[in-house]
Amino acid sequence: MAAPHKIRAYAQVAATREQIDIERHTPLVKKLASMLVARLPASVDINDLIQVGIIGLMEAAKQFDASQGVQFETFASQRIRGAMLDELRREDWMPRQTRRNSRQIETAIHTLEQQLGRPPLESEIAGHMELPLEQYQDMLGECRGVSLVHFSDFEDDEGNSSGHHVENVVDENSHEPADILASGAFRSALVEAIKLLPERDQLVMSLYYEQELNLKEIGAVLGVSESRVCQLHSQAVTRLRSRLRDWI
Repeated sequence: MAAPHKIRAYAQVAATREQIDIERHTPLVKKLASMLVARLPASVDINDLIQVGIIGLMEAAKQFDASQGVQFETFASQRIRGAMLDELRREDWMPRQTRRNSRQIETAIHTLEQQLGRPPLESEIAGHMELPLEQYQDMLGECRGVSLVHFSDFEDDEGNSSGHHVENVVDENSHEPADILASGAFRSALVEAIKLLPERDQLVMSLYYEQELNLKEIGAVLGVSESRVCQLHSQAVTRLRSRLRDWI
């Protein structure tokens, strides 16, 4: 057993290392929070995400084991994102009406794609929904934060659980959502769906997810406002959801 003074020394070294990791990687927390909040409704406060992310960073510093051959930043990023997402799930950050609007847009896009044999224009989607174009675009902005797969897919428009989906969640023989998303077949289907997006939507997705630009930076590239980029991102994700209905 190590002597008490050695134990204290080890603890001091560990504490110092954790403090250094936390201080050095605080900008990482802010970066991840900024990327995440760009996909969330305006009601979500980025400072709340940062606070939760700092807690995730502290936990990562305590749990990190360099002998595993993983970079601390990679390890910490996973813990930080996980802490933020856990908090968002607890807070139920997307209002029910927003989820309902998202599903209505998705249904309209799916119907028009079947009818037209191509991705519908924004004006065509708005017309199908019997909405002025500006109101449709406002709805897209409100749907900021719609994800490719979310638990509301297991509910109907009234918020009631859809029996067969809920049964699948607890069925030991069913596939986990994470397994579906990680599967090669799903990735192939997603890649093909992205290729079928309108060129502008593809560019938005590439700049955001591959180049990791924020909405303001993408707006500068496209020559549009940040809010317009938000609308385009929401629409691109919804187009993908409409094409991947067999998976989600």
